[in-house]
Amino acid sequence: MKPLICIYCEGNDLKLSVVSREKNSIRVHRIITSELSGRKDGTESEKKLRDYGEEMSDELSFDSLAAEKDVTVTVGSDSTDLQAIAASLGDVNLTQAQFIPIITDPSANFHIFEGEEAKDKSRFLDLIIDDILKTKGISVAKDGLDYVHLHGNSYLCVFTEESVPCVNLVNAFASINNKRFYKISSIKCAEIALANYVSKTTKFFPEDYSLVIYIGREYSKLIFLEGQKLKHIGTTLDIGTQNLHTYDVYFSKILLEMENGGIPRLDNVVLCGDDRSENLVLSFYGTFPEANVSELKFDSFELSDLPENERDNISAYSIPVSGAYEYYAEQDNELSGINIMPRYIKENQKFLQFGWHSYAIFPFLFAATFLFTYLTLSNYKEMSELDVEIQILRELEIQNQSIVNQLAPLNKRIDNFDKTQAILDSASAGTEIWGKSVEYVSHFIERRRNFWVSHWETGNGNQVLLKGFSLSRSVLTEFAEYNNASILRNVLYEPLREKNAFAYNINFNLRNKQK
Repeated sequence: MKPLICIYCEGNDLKLSVVSREKNSIRVHRIITSELSGRKDGTESEKKLRDYGEEMSDELSFDSLAAEKDVTVTVGSDSTDLQAIAASLGDVNLTQAQFIPIITDPSANFHIFEGEEAKDKSRFLDLIIDDILKTKGISVAKDGLDYVHLHGNSYLCVFTEESVPCVNLVNAFASINNKRFYKISSIKCAEIALANYVSKTTKFFPEDYSLVIYIGREYSKLIFLEGQKLKHIGTTLDIGTQNLHTYDVYFSKILLEMENGGIPRLDNVVLCGDDRSENLVLSFYGTFPEANVSELKFDSFELSDLPENERDNISAYSIPVSGAYEYYAEQDNELSGINIMPRYIKENQKFLQFGWHSYAIFPFLFAATFLFTYLTLSNYKEMSELDVEIQILRELEIQNQSIVNQLAPLNKRIDNFDKTQAILDSASAGTEIWGKSVEYVSHFIERRRNFWVSHWETGNGNQVLLKGFSLSRSVLTEFAEYNNASILRNVLYEPLREKNAFAYNINFNLRNKQK
């Protein structure tokens, strides 16, 4: 469960409680008291709290401080105050925690508004703001104002004018731990939170008038109830355990506030705070003999995590634990308390901080984002389609390359066929010439019968060399004349079987046209 940290600042006195919610109760894990350094007047102390956030540096160290559950710190310097408080929260996960600052006078201002509540809360707040401006001359922001119902058409309004010291203290804690902020869920009012807790946990008769008196170390508060409902909140008294000399001063203040609030008598007195001594109880019995005087009980809280001395002194933390009770009771719709959340706190706690003009361009940013996303997805789709097409073309290229590799031998064979055809064509043309030449020579030899060819040899170019024998020398001359391109080179006499024979060499050109 997320821890809830309630901080109550009153003058130099700071009280803090760390609680969490269980099934049927609220568990108090830790209570802390710190007397902040500074002058004794509340104005100076609040000024110091407002300046905490600006004075913090990153050089603060908590190594020398013990993170103990029971911590009551009285220190002499501002930074040491925060060091001690932060050290006491050392084992609490502050990033997951929710902070509840609880304010009182002078941070909280009260105003009684008479009128019928409007159904529209925003409109009703505008009416209250106008009434405050008319009666008190104070301009109040709507986010710094809230109200609770008193009786009839009467409403108790609580508003803040300036920055809240407890909020600045939370921001100072965040600065110490190098965080930009801690989560602040709401700002409560001390008097109303205490009145709500008493009315929900203590039973009174409807006609009873009850006083809840809280005595702090520097200030005291008077809260009057009629039955179970809030009747009147008295002025904060500058009286506490540190400056109290006699209890008689309480009774004069109480009687004055009873007159101001229209309280005819006191039937019950509930004591809480730092002083619940027997002398105080006897003094009340002496002044209001008919009143029932009792101490405020905290039976709705689980206190087992606290040391015994702190359990006995839990009443001193009535206001911070009452703030926690009111916060959880509001979540269960059991009661309605004060919830103030100024705009600057909401803006400071945003992850992204924008002005109104930034929100104005949100639609354009959305449209631009949608357009860029659409174009990107379209391009991705087109790229995917192109990748598929490229893959298909690559496969086709591989197939074509395979076909080309198969055609290469065929192309080579075709080229060889062309060369062979050219050779055959050339040989065919030469064969015709040779055929005619051989036919010409064979016709001549056929007619003469005494002329033989023993050797046929080609020479340079189209020259042909004929060698052979003849029985007649005149036949050789006749053959040379028969082929006018022939040249009779030589004729040798060679007897052949008792006959005259002649060996010859004749050259003739195949290109010349035969007769």
